[in-house]
Amino acid sequence: MTDELTGSFAELLSRVAPDLLPTHRVPTGPADGLTPHGTTIVSATFPHGVVMAGDRRATMGNMIAQRDIQKVYASDEFSLVGIAGAAGLAVEMVRLFRVELEHYEKIEGAPLSLDGKANRLAALIRGNLGNALQGLAVVPLFAGWDLAGDLGRIFSYDATGGRYEETAFHSVGSGSIFARGSLKKLYRPDLDLTGCATVVVQALFDAADDDSATGGPDLMRRIYPIIMVAGPDGVHQLSDEEMTAITDRVIEGRRRRPDGPAAPLV
Repeated sequence: MTDELTGSFAELLSRVAPDLLPTHRVPTGPADGLTPHGTTIVSATFPHGVVMAGDRRATMGNMIAQRDIQKVYASDEFSLVGIAGAAGLAVEMVRLFRVELEHYEKIEGAPLSLDGKANRLAALIRGNLGNALQGLAVVPLFAGWDLAGDLGRIFSYDATGGRYEETAFHSVGSGSIFARGSLKKLYRPDLDLTGCATVVVQALFDAADDDSATGGPDLMRRIYPIIMVAGPDGVHQLSDEEMTAITDRVIEGRRRRPDGPAAPLV
């Protein structure tokens, strides 16, 4: 029993109930067109935390599979994870990751460091490599407040579990190239929370403008991007009222300039 408690929760699960792992069943042929895929996730740091936002659209081939999927989650009290890729496997991976962090804290009596959390997520992604080779890749974005360094940090991954720390901002998913271009234009390190949230919403607008798999705000259904913040006081999600106010300001500005705000030349 002692040996069972010293490893990670995923290792324990692989011994006692491997069928419950999201990576247990590997498809026998290409399966990328058989499951909904989540797309663009953006994240940016500001002096008092880190913001992460995701659009709400999931696609299956050329079809919209879901209009209000949640892609950004709190992984624990001080960290966030956003999912891109095969939605079903990604959601299961997030659930397992959250249990892993809780399991570690209960066994060790202290939470993992932010680097430790990022490394643990990398191991879970590496365990999904068989599925990724069949077209069911899961490539999340991880961010959180580093209690030791007193700053927000962002980590990206590749399908093999490679972990890379990003500076200031990053984006993943099919619309990431457009979102990252927007972030390069608009991001400033001195932004406050509202300014940083507005920048990531602008980035999602630009991604949705050029990437059909990324969904913009659905005003008829009142479906807006999800924005979560990790800071020294923990994790919280912006309220519907805050999201509506930010989105309305962005939409009003884009009525005058559809391509979004201009950045200074120097």
